[in-house]
Amino acid sequence: MKLMRLVQVALPGLAALTLVGSGASGAEPLFQSGPGQTALIELYTSEGCSSCPPAEAWLAGLRDKPGLWKEFVPVAFHVSYWDSQGWRDPFSSRIYTLRQYAQARAWGSSTVYTPCFVRNGREWTLGREPSVAGPPVGLLSLERIGPSRWRISFQPADSLRVGRVEAHMALLCGGVSSDVRAGENAGRRLEHEFVVLALKDAAFGPEDRGRLAADFELEANFPANALRRAAAAWVTPVGQMRPIQAVGGWLQ
Repeated sequence: MKLMRLVQVALPGLAALTLVGSGASGAEPLFQSGPGQTALIELYTSEGCSSCPPAEAWLAGLRDKPGLWKEFVPVAFHVSYWDSQGWRDPFSSRIYTLRQYAQARAWGSSTVYTPCFVRNGREWTLGREPSVAGPPVGLLSLERIGPSRWRISFQPADSLRVGRVEAHMALLCGGVSSDVRAGENAGRRLEHEFVVLALKDAAFGPEDRGRLAADFELEANFPANALRRAAAAWVTPVGQMRPIQAVGGWLQ
């Protein structure tokens, strides 16, 4: 079957990584980008779509790439518009569907589809390397400051001129499997990586010597069979989908 499944859905009106500490030491994780832009790679997918497993397998392969977290940050959003076709994806959310709507609207499309890749806010196709050296944009860091408390800090590059920006964060799981019992993938065991379990937007507080910071709470119910946990964060101009900088890393 063709890799891409087009689903006609009318739109509503609508990098370097530094890990400080580990589980062994008890220190909280700190992830920090380099000054060059790290790419945010998004996949919109569903367990109800028979064309999605090859795309998810490609995304899962990024786990073994040396550029992971340093040059690109992958996230997989499971959309909800396939849930009425015989199988409800346990990772799906209408929030992620609305996010895809907003992405499509940003590039002037009236439809959404799965699997759909987005790189730095632009529709993207496989066959190209996910990491391409980006321009200097600033330093972005993500730090856990409590059991469910996080801090995102951004130091924009002097040359960056984008106006007001906002923060976004996702908690991810990987190495998780699902036995699909109905729908287009009935009888298959699907393997997932970089699955978004929770998503949060946060406003930055007042600048401190050019540095922006946002503190907030975010937690997720990680599946019992998930082998990996990760966190990702990115910043965008306020009200826009295009990321300026991204950062992420493994939590265990």
